[in-house]
Amino acid sequence: MAEPSSSSITVSFRDNLWKGIFAVSGIMLTLVTYGVLQEKIMRIPYGVEKEYFKYSLFLVFCNRIMTSAVSAGSLLASKKALDPVAPIYKYSLVSVSNILTTTCQYEALKYVSFPVQTLAKCAKMIPVMVWGTIIMQKRYKGPDYLLAFLVTLGCSVFILYPAGTDLSPYSRGRENTVWGVLLMGGYLGFDGFTSTFQDKMFRGYDMEIHNQIFYTTLCSCILSLTGLIVQGQMTLSVEFVYRHHDCFFDIALLSTVATISQFFISYTIRTFGALTFATIMTTRQLVSIMLSCVWFSHPLSWEQWIGAVIVFGSLYGKSFWKKAPQKTTSPTSTSTSTVELVQNEESNNLKDNP
Repeated sequence: MAEPSSSSITVSFRDNLWKGIFAVSGIMLTLVTYGVLQEKIMRIPYGVEKEYFKYSLFLVFCNRIMTSAVSAGSLLASKKALDPVAPIYKYSLVSVSNILTTTCQYEALKYVSFPVQTLAKCAKMIPVMVWGTIIMQKRYKGPDYLLAFLVTLGCSVFILYPAGTDLSPYSRGRENTVWGVLLMGGYLGFDGFTSTFQDKMFRGYDMEIHNQIFYTTLCSCILSLTGLIVQGQMTLSVEFVYRHHDCFFDIALLSTVATISQFFISYTIRTFGALTFATIMTTRQLVSIMLSCVWFSHPLSWEQWIGAVIVFGSLYGKSFWKKAPQKTTSPTSTSTSTVELVQNEESNNLKDNP
């Protein structure tokens, strides 16, 4: 068989290089922008009266409306059926869990800084492993548990030793940290269940990604709208964005970049695989933390720097270790890749918003 010519190799390299630049640029731009907007909306006051936006469920509602519309359009454009593949109650179960996940995520920003929240998300491998064992009967290897321990240790150090001047606009002191940790714990637990149950649905039904997106987000729209009306927050939210047009712009942009990011995530995984995607996402988290520290003036204590080094050092170390040649494993093996666990939130963005 003839070997590929040097010119064809060069063309292939250039093609992959431009594809890589496109994928990395798209993910970084959309998801870093998403992170900055998320913190701006929840922690920075609007207007001369310095009003804070407090209606996190309204953000969930707006995000899900746009995602639902885009997924429905994708199904119609591809001439695929809009009929539900699984029982509606299963879509609703994912939807409820996802709403609780996103609400805890937004509410936590009232009590902890974005860098703390972003680094804490890396610890989601623990609940994912727990739910995976309970729901999917999966087994994990020793290195998986070691990485989970190191990441959790680094996150704990980062959360428990904040710089003294990094205070929440909503409350101060230790109560601030306790509420923030409780909300992040809720986020991690609900998110772990959401992604694991989604995985179970994909394995149990012949289901398109956009089919699950559409019905899950449609249920989320109905549930979040109901919650807003019952709590009397719908009118308050609309009045707030009416008074502060810049807040309306921020929310619209937040929903837009969250939806656009789905394209780049899907493109990256299809083109380069989950391992490259995991490395990009780890870098994105690091860039988001650094940008937040600079943009919103979050000081970091020396203990937090140590915690961050432990977390990202463990994640990068695992990513590069996975690139080494591995022995072929049995197709029936039920062990799960740690890289996929670490980045479970981001890979599941194919199904839901960040």
